[in-house]
Amino acid sequence: MKAGDLKYLIAYTLPLSAFISIGQTGPLAWLTLFIAFVLLPLIETAAPPDDKNLNLKESEAKETQLFFDLLLFLNLPLIGILLFYFFQASASFTQATQWVSGVATMGLLLSSSGINVAHELGHNQSSFDKMVAKLLLLPSLYMHFIIEHNYGHHLRVSTPEDPASSRKNENLYSFWFRSVTKGYMHAWVIERKRLKGKEVSFYSVYNQMFQFTFIQTAYLLVVFFFFGINGLLAAIAMAIISFLVLETINYIEHYGLQRQKLSNGKYERVTAKHSWNSNHILGRIFLYELTRHSDHHYKASKKYQILDHHDQSPQLPFGYPGSLLLATVPPLWFRKMNPILEKYSS
Repeated sequence: MKAGDLKYLIAYTLPLSAFISIGQTGPLAWLTLFIAFVLLPLIETAAPPDDKNLNLKESEAKETQLFFDLLLFLNLPLIGILLFYFFQASASFTQATQWVSGVATMGLLLSSSGINVAHELGHNQSSFDKMVAKLLLLPSLYMHFIIEHNYGHHLRVSTPEDPASSRKNENLYSFWFRSVTKGYMHAWVIERKRLKGKEVSFYSVYNQMFQFTFIQTAYLLVVFFFFGINGLLAAIAMAIISFLVLETINYIEHYGLQRQKLSNGKYERVTAKHSWNSNHILGRIFLYELTRHSDHHYKASKKYQILDHHDQSPQLPFGYPGSLLLATVPPLWFRKMNPILEKYSS
């Protein structure tokens, strides 16, 4: 491990800042959100992107280093401690801003340190990694993501059949509804096919969607039992925020990009040109290289620390934090992105 690899420790800035912001009544209550959506976009606007790739020797050395896996695993206890800390602290909140800022902060954390890390681990072959991924998805009430993303999105990306691929001139808010509802329904379809292939009844304990439903319901009941109706409402609200942040990331990752349908009725192979990328260094660090999304789709099991930049990949004009903000204002998003999209689609 080289000293430069320690840069990924910066990703813990968000969960650590959450410990400071939760329960505060002044500006500090919004510290985590300020870092994510004000400070990071400003720094990324000023700092040049880094499109350098590792050489083969460096890549092989980093691929098997336990350090990079441990950085991901540590997010699970951090999320658990933060959830307990928030629920405990919320019992003594005296102002509505404490609840609102705390829920928004936790929603962001459940997305960046939860769903995003689960996305990385869920692609690994290790059963332990997949278990950690599911636990990270639990408080977002989005455990079905591990099914739909791996066996739905990766097969249908950048096609009209994929609910997680946004279309040209589709606004973010209609995309949210389509991706959330159709993604959930398709996860049931995928699981039905899996069980049928194994000659196992759909109505069995082996149905992962039934398992996820039971586990998530049990989680909410536990929160209600120990922290009451306010805790339950907070758990639901932060879960919704977290998966809407995820879906916003989905929105910017494939906006308007389409794979061509071939004469045989199948779509062309997924290439580097079917995902938007960003080489802005802070976004890469905070999201564990999710921003090098084309290489991830080229080989889903490739570890985050060795993902490559591709010259033919469409490049976002801003880093991920700035792009997320821009997407929330559809007219501005279309005005900025459509001309760039046309350049890459021509």
